[in-house]
Amino acid sequence: MNLIIDKQEKYVLLKIQEAKLTSVVAPELKAEIVLLHHEHFKNMIFDLADVQYCDSSGLSALLVGFRMCRDNNGTFVLCGVQEHVRKLISISQLDSMLHMVPTVNEAIDLIFMEEVEKQITKE
Repeated sequence: MNLIIDKQEKYVLLKIQEAKLTSVVAPELKAEIVLLHHEHFKNMIFDLADVQYCDSSGLSALLVGFRMCRDNNGTFVLCGVQEHVRKLISISQLDSMLHMVPTVNEAIDLIFMEEVEKQITKE
């Protein structure tokens, strides 16, 4: 699987460089997500700009990331979501749960805003 992982202090960015997010690559993606979770990354950004097609196993892999972020009081963001993938997310009624923004920069901004909100709520 072609995957670029960019680890930052507050988040990890995963750029999936595959045209299809299917059962062929989903298990490897899930394994990477679990490893990042064990490294204590609670905020994850998935750049899906290259992903033209996603099936249920690909969606399942993304949901593993979502659950791990949610369970650690983190933020999970999808960016660059193509039309087919967006439709699958909508049909699956997950669009109200998942943060989707157009660009990586907007995803990073969202992570930082959420972190600030959490700090304010703590105080």
